Amino acid sequence: MELQEKVPVSIFTEVDKDVFLREIYPKRRPAVLRGVRLGPCLEKWTVDYLAQKGGDKEVKVHVSTVPQMDFLHKNFVYKTLPFSELVKRACEKKHSDFFLCEDESYYLRSLGEDVRKEPADLSKQFPDLAEDFHIPQFFAADQFFSSVFRISSCGLQLWTHYDVMDNLLAQVTGTKRVVLYGPQDALHLYLSGDKSEVLDIDSPDLERFPDFVKAKRYECVLEPGDLLFIPALWFHNTVALQSGVGVNVFWRHLPADSYDKKDPYGNKDPVAATRALQALERALHTLDELPADYRDFYGRRMIQRIQKRTCCDSLSNAMTHEDSEGMLPGSQFTKPG
Repeated sequence: MELQEKVPVSIFTEVDKDVFLREIYPKRRPAVLRGVRLGPCLEKWTVDYLAQKGGDKEVKVHVSTVPQMDFLHKNFVYKTLPFSELVKRACEKKHSDFFLCEDESYYLRSLGEDVRKEPADLSKQFPDLAEDFHIPQFFAADQFFSSVFRISSCGLQLWTHYDVMDNLLAQVTGTKRVVLYGPQDALHLYLSGDKSEVLDIDSPDLERFPDFVKAKRYECVLEPGDLLFIPALWFHNTVALQSGVGVNVFWRHLPADSYDKKDPYGNKDPVAATRALQALERALHTLDELPADYRDFYGRRMIQRIQKRTCCDSLSNAMTHEDSEGMLPGSQFTKPG
């Protein structure tokens, strides 16, 4: 089988805010940041400690009979567990208490108090644990969007998807493999909304997804204490090599009014992008008024126009890349003095 081109994610050590803004952030590529001070969580967050601090607070979790979770086809169910019970079960290989089967998998993505309105915030949902985790101050305070607490069973794999905000994935306990694909490979990933239809990225069905092999695969393994910078629009797929705990910190890369204000998860497309996609759907619907050969012809013209526009934009971005090296988060024009 033809394999995808694989590229290791670059690793940086001794990264502070200045290094991040000057050497990493402007390149808009994933990067593993090793040795950033995350606080006492690295020593404290044992199973017993987490169970004690989280206590009987009830959390909604994904439960699946298989470790490869598929959001498109919903091969999991939502169940509620006391936090202390979830922590215990997540590190077990076989469960004496279970919902579906004795080797079921668990995944927690923390939610805001009002799941329809409020983004997740570690300091609000788990204030005692938040004291142990120091969010890297790599962005302005008013750009902060959410801090998401995550727990995964060993072997749990999450579907390939993109987010519309920049984020730092902190691996606190356990190890995790992360595979990423750049925004330029979107056409090779067989998208359904913000998710790829290719569930098994290691042994893909090439009869259904022949172009998947054209996507360039970036890969890394996160150890406890590692941070992974995932720029907005970069696709990512994670596998928990060990049962583990992590925290995602999302912040706004674009001006605040670019985002949907009714989006507590931070995964809806920017407002302008949503309008453009809706306009495209209306244009395609309008083409239905024409005979098939005309639809084909004008559809090709639309494709040509889009390709020409994106090609020109890519060329322009490449020409101005050197000027953007000093760009600060949240601003496309300001350089550090």
